[in-house]
Amino acid sequence: MRDLIGAMLRRVRQEQGRTLREVAEAAQVSLPYLSEVERGRKEPSSEVLAAIRQALGLRLVDLVGGMHMELAAPAVVPVQGVPGSLGRGPAGGHRAVMLAA
Repeated sequence: MRDLIGAMLRRVRQEQGRTLREVAEAAQVSLPYLSEVERGRKEPSSEVLAAIRQALGLRLVDLVGGMHMELAAPAVVPVQGVPGSLGRGPAGGHRAVMLAA
């Protein structure tokens, strides 16, 4: 979950063209801490996550909805030796699409 939250926050920040420093200052968290959160190495408290979310101009529903979209997206995983799969995967293995319900 830390990785997903961090990646999402980083993607939004980069889409906005903002630096770590700008967002960290707006959220009143340290730059190194924000960097650790974005890399999935630290799990922010609900208060810190709210501050970062607000600094990025995100509503809670945007954050939760974005995580839902990431989790619900079809995963493409390598599958060895499955005839009729979707092409060749890494190291010559086959690839298949796995859908989550």
